[in-house]
Amino acid sequence: MARESFDKEIQFLRMLALTSGAYNRQQYADKLGISVHTFDKTIKRLKEIASSVHQKLPAESGKEFAETMRYSYLDSSDPMLLFLFRAKSLKETESQRLSLLLAALHGEALTAKELLELCSVSMPSELSLPDEKTIRGDLKYLEQVGVIKRADRARPYRYTTNHDLIQNLSNDELQDLYDFVDIMANTQLPSVQGYLLRDGLKKHIVREQSDVDSTSSFLYKYHYYSRILDEGHLFVLLHAILSRRWVSFIYFSPKKETSYASKNTNPLFEKETEGQQDTLLPIKVIYDHQYGRWYLLGHHLRSGIKKYRLEGLTQISTGETADEELFAAKSTELEQRIQHSWLIDTGRKVTVQVRFFHPGPGIPNFVKERVLLQGQWGTVTDESDETFIYEIEVNGTIEIKPWIRSFGSSCEVLTPLKLREEMIAEWKEIRGYYESL
Repeated sequence: MARESFDKEIQFLRMLALTSGAYNRQQYADKLGISVHTFDKTIKRLKEIASSVHQKLPAESGKEFAETMRYSYLDSSDPMLLFLFRAKSLKETESQRLSLLLAALHGEALTAKELLELCSVSMPSELSLPDEKTIRGDLKYLEQVGVIKRADRARPYRYTTNHDLIQNLSNDELQDLYDFVDIMANTQLPSVQGYLLRDGLKKHIVREQSDVDSTSSFLYKYHYYSRILDEGHLFVLLHAILSRRWVSFIYFSPKKETSYASKNTNPLFEKETEGQQDTLLPIKVIYDHQYGRWYLLGHHLRSGIKKYRLEGLTQISTGETADEELFAAKSTELEQRIQHSWLIDTGRKVTVQVRFFHPGPGIPNFVKERVLLQGQWGTVTDESDETFIYEIEVNGTIEIKPWIRSFGSSCEVLTPLKLREEMIAEWKEIRGYYESL
């Protein structure tokens, strides 16, 4: 699957998750900036991926595509989140070739030439046959990701599948490993690799033990579907940061009506995209736990430090390597700018004071416990039997306001005056919604 279509399908799934199917075909196409015909082709492609995934999962076989789009309240492994990643954005020839290689190496050690002969015989007639250089490149990739290993040191090298870990574990140890991966994938960031590892372990356990129920020890309710989809860009950007490479992309602000634009190669159908073409030296990726959003921060040649939401990035490509001194200088500048950010705000510093109220006598002080846990570098001062004062210096009040608001009547903003007035106006508006009742 080409990079552009992968972006398109990510944006399609994101919109489907956020709207729960509320739009018709034309509205979806308009939002995505594509034609209805392209929309239908995307649906067809997603159906093909979903059906190929379900064919490999006997317990879930027979599901229609519409069912894969429904949200199970307790099941975070819904194919809605992961089936696009299982496609791995590979071309059909790559997918067929890698499958043949792994099947051939299962339980047998073979050389690159032997694998080439196997592929020449087994590849479907409609697909192009690989050469020896392609096979060696595939073997190098599979060895790097730990799927295969060299059986010996003598030349020509012989390769075999690397499944020593699961083969040497007992059934109880495999179950413990599965439970650990399940917990970590649902609670840590990033998650996609954990989910894919968990599903691989599940298939192995089912094959060996035929006990599907043993893999359902824990159930989770997953809130942030967009977070998983954004991980499609995450590792491209992290690799660019580690290698100090510039990246180019088309960015769609969350405020825009559209979230994608097709890349037309036919000059008769060229149109101006509503996205913003940008080039950036990526420096940092930050995750917002409150809203389940990823942010990219970096150096822009014209604008200096710039911030982007990952959900708006499409058609990402890496470019030249930046000078090491430039990267170090801009990294230092960014750290100084966000030193007092609640998240990523780079505005003017302001001191926020909030009076929190204890829940009452005989009740555990969960209010203070939460403030100490989530209050970052803020400090607690002037504590009495009924209240305590929390003080923090932050870059602006926009990002800290939702956190303060979440305490409801258990807190009162003291300073700055502007934030206090904003909170008063918001609570008056909320009260107005209930006056008629």
